[in-house]
Amino acid sequence: MNCQVKQRALITEATDVLVLEGYEDVRTWPKAYQELDNALGGQLRELRTNGEFSGKNQQTVLIHTRGAVPARRILLVGLGKETEITLDRIRQAMGTASKKVRQTGAQRCSAPVIGSTALKSLPSVIAQAMVEGTMLGGYRFNHYRSDNGEPSNDIRSLTLLTMNATQVKAIKAGLRLGEASAAATSFARDLCNHPANVMTPSRVVQEAKRMAKDLKVKLTVLEQEDQERLGMGGLLGVSRGSQESPKFIILEYLRGKKKEAPIVLVGKTVTFDSGGISLKPSENMEQMKADMTGGADVLGAVRAAAQLRLPLNLVGILPVTENMPGGRATKPGDILRMLNGKTVEVLNTDAEGRLILADGLAYAARLNPACVVDIATLTGACIIALGQFAIGMLGNDDKLKAEFTQAGRQAGERVWEMPLWDEYFEQLNSDVADMRNIGGRGGGMITAAMFLSKFVGTCPWVHLDIASTDWSASERPYLSKGPTAIGTRLLVQFLINRSGKPGK
Repeated sequence: MNCQVKQRALITEATDVLVLEGYEDVRTWPKAYQELDNALGGQLRELRTNGEFSGKNQQTVLIHTRGAVPARRILLVGLGKETEITLDRIRQAMGTASKKVRQTGAQRCSAPVIGSTALKSLPSVIAQAMVEGTMLGGYRFNHYRSDNGEPSNDIRSLTLLTMNATQVKAIKAGLRLGEASAAATSFARDLCNHPANVMTPSRVVQEAKRMAKDLKVKLTVLEQEDQERLGMGGLLGVSRGSQESPKFIILEYLRGKKKEAPIVLVGKTVTFDSGGISLKPSENMEQMKADMTGGADVLGAVRAAAQLRLPLNLVGILPVTENMPGGRATKPGDILRMLNGKTVEVLNTDAEGRLILADGLAYAARLNPACVVDIATLTGACIIALGQFAIGMLGNDDKLKAEFTQAGRQAGERVWEMPLWDEYFEQLNSDVADMRNIGGRGGGMITAAMFLSKFVGTCPWVHLDIASTDWSASERPYLSKGPTAIGTRLLVQFLINRSGKPGK
């Protein structure tokens, strides 16, 4: 999608669909709309008066202008009460608008920068949210459909309008951030939408190579023999039941100050999780192709950082494998020795994500990082605790956790902190090894994070459990049904904030 900004009055904008917002608790249209309404013979006022458009959140009304103004159609979108407006309401409104525009067959849409008065946010911030909502609301994955070659109704251009010449530069900067963030999320969704017979560990490497080449990011892939030499017992143990060789991907994007400690992102990348010998129930097992969402999020975040040329040093780490049953598969009761030398008694082979992340985190700790962030579809307990609208967050550094809380509010991918108290490790005590890989039913999200904490050393660390948000059973305004890639924009926003500027 081509995104641009123009300094132009609404009444002069020639486009397929002009998107305008309205509030539930504000019954009059803003002054900027009045000239447009007069040209339309008072249609906007009439829709308000007769209650056909109330402004409720995500309500839409489509008007055909019949040549009265250059815009062929006007789409009214409700934002709910003005007093309750948020950046995510704006994303939702533009995601809803994107779907409605596509239904008309239109390929061009325009919209004024909305909500700036009510939100008191910078135009750049609002522009970023509008672009994200529009691009992600229009996302579709049609790769395997037989009609994939038919003409597409996807929106090809979005124009943001302002009458204020001093805002143009800031809006352009916001557009750039929104495009990179949304494109990274769509990229991650694509990776997770491919079936597991296509998106194998080797294919993940191919995708990483393509991205690294295009964006001049350094790529290192540790093959199975490299992992054996280093002693990555967690990754090797999980992969034993699979015919696919495990991969350990390292991406280095270094545009910060020389010798400045890097930010390290570690993403769980299980391309299909059957549960191994501790086999999962068959119901909904097809969703386990998205158990690689953490790794896809990390790939997307590195991609966005490189596209935006953010001035920071960043390392992305992806331990990649399948988790399958087989004659050589790790069995309950087996003991694995991890990269940092600690031993783990495996009581449940379906608690595999923490095993491969342990090696990823131990490797990250060797890089003397400024901070480490891991992101993973880690525990069903996260779903029980938080439902589908929050990411579980745990960690050892209050400042880093606060940064993610702020980034989550900005991105609309909110986090909720859970405790990480030493007492929880009692549930992981093993009679035969340093620890076991599960801690029973109680506090499952917490004990999983406690397990990971033993591999990060002393560096600032945050763990993000996205098991509750990685898959959507229904279509939402800017979330697609199926893999959501939630976590990508959270990471991107964190990196933007850390960099202090959007880059050049």
